[in-house]
Amino acid sequence: MSEALEIARATLAGETAWLVGGAVRDQLLGRDTDDVDLALPGDPKRCAKAIARASGGTAFQLSGAFGAWRVVGPEHAWHIDLVTLRDDDIVADLAARDFTINAMAEPLAGGELVDPHGGRADLERRLVRMVSERALEEDPLRSLRAVRIAVELGLEIDPPTGAAAARHAAGIAAVANERVFGELKRVVSADAVRRGLAAMEAYGLTQVVLPELTALHGIEQSRFHHLDVHDHTLEVLDAVALLQRDPAAAGLDDAVRTLLAEPLSDELTRGEALRWAALLHDAAKPDTRGEYQGRVTFMGHDVAGAQLARDVLGRLKSSQRLRDYVAAVTLHHLDAGFLVHERPLDRRIVWRYLRATQPYSADTTIFTVADRLATRGDNSGPAIEAHLEVARELLAAAREEDAAGPPKPLVRGDELIKEAGVPAGKQLGTILAQLEEDRYAGEIVTREDALARARELAR
Repeated sequence: MSEALEIARATLAGETAWLVGGAVRDQLLGRDTDDVDLALPGDPKRCAKAIARASGGTAFQLSGAFGAWRVVGPEHAWHIDLVTLRDDDIVADLAARDFTINAMAEPLAGGELVDPHGGRADLERRLVRMVSERALEEDPLRSLRAVRIAVELGLEIDPPTGAAAARHAAGIAAVANERVFGELKRVVSADAVRRGLAAMEAYGLTQVVLPELTALHGIEQSRFHHLDVHDHTLEVLDAVALLQRDPAAAGLDDAVRTLLAEPLSDELTRGEALRWAALLHDAAKPDTRGEYQGRVTFMGHDVAGAQLARDVLGRLKSSQRLRDYVAAVTLHHLDAGFLVHERPLDRRIVWRYLRATQPYSADTTIFTVADRLATRGDNSGPAIEAHLEVARELLAAAREEDAAGPPKPLVRGDELIKEAGVPAGKQLGTILAQLEEDRYAGEIVTREDALARARELAR
């Protein structure tokens, strides 16, 4: 039994309350859940406050229109949603729910399963089936939710439900973008993400929630690519997923898996956030496609793509950190590839790469490997090996810098003004940056070296 369910049962002992929705479904599947839904007669505020007091959690109202309350446990370890029972009748309440596998209930204190729509049988059949099409009419986001549930639980969507999802897909445009992102990010994070994206496209959902992906169909690339931009994007997504679970299979070490498992933002790990970079890194290619001397080009798609990524994630109401992260990776996703032609890399080249890509140097480098693995046109074998050589070196440098932290400057800016005659202003910042590079390159070591170099630069 989950902690959330234990707390709810202990706190609301003696109350009339029904365990409903996903928590019932997950119990039948043998899955633990930290997300519990309760339906109660009357206003759930009192019960929410009681659970919060008993657990040390926080209670707050979710929706004034429907009277829903949420209790979030300490350190966000779990949450319990409490809603008013429709018409004080559990059968009427379940009839208004989205899918049969979510339209089951049992008394919170324990008792017989209430399953008027055959949810248990559908679970055994591994099927997502709507209770009624009216549910999708009332909330079109349920069309996307059907896909999310199917990919997370390894279920199939029954054909009439899929057809209804397609009929109501356009209605998602009127749904709050925060809610759309809540479902979409779970599809993108799922192990079966490719199956989820295929279902979204089949039902017309992608065109509504992520039209930038649909726009990549049929955008042909140069001879160094074996796929159009859309299918290349999906192969980059596959490569990111591979790096999350088995980086050795892609030629990198296991420290990559540890890094990509770290939390980043929006309830996403770094690896899950890199999946968004995969989806958006080439999204500006349709607008930048051109030809030069008979060769297809996409000049500036990195810069334009970074802004487009910000715009897309801004539309979806993601956090600023996620926007910054995906935009930074998109902006610099070509940089490591250019360095293949600079081998062997000297320390100045590495330094400039690290400065350009900070604070996400390691993440960006890992992403370039995914992008390179998904580019298998002419000369792809040697190109991939050369890229991996560069990427390993850049990753080692990024890790070394992250572990050491920022070094104490050999000399401060005010000291340069006093002792080296460097004027305050833009030149001072330029010289300080150059001294950092020179130090990384091993050309200056002491404070006296730094002052002498500064005097030289200031002439």
